[in-house]
Amino acid sequence: MIVLRLDRVMADRKMTLNELAERVGITNVNLSNIKTGKISAIRFSTLNGICRALDCQPGDILEYVEDDDVIDKR
Repeated sequence: MIVLRLDRVMADRKMTLNELAERVGITNVNLSNIKTGKISAIRFSTLNGICRALDCQPGDILEYVEDDDVIDKR
């Protein structure tokens, strides 16, 4: 399972949802859905914009974990 760590990177960069959405050029609602993991896919252009705005790598935002690990951590 892929887990999104966008909230962690945003906090490290002290960037708000509104500021990041504006820099990336997407709506606050769409960015919020990405941040909370309520998505099943993300466009590479969106991922590129997020990485550019946050000065990070995709691996800083996306993490693969075994499904059992996710259940154990809840």
